[in-house]
Amino acid sequence: MGRPAKVEPMIVCIDCLGPAYLLSSIGPEDIVEVGNIISYRCRDCNDRWDIVADGGDESI
Repeated sequence: MGRPAKVEPMIVCIDCLGPAYLLSSIGPEDIVEVGNIISYRCRDCNDRWDIVADGGDESI
């Protein structure tokens, strides 16, 4: 098993600066590992963002 990664429920869209939310719910019992793909959808422009979870000091 790999290292766990912290997942933010909302990120800022780099296209329009609107809020982008997780496409799938991640519960407390779910394990997200470094290297997993996390998908978000922007509320304002509807862009989809697929982000690779990393293990850095910053959350994604």
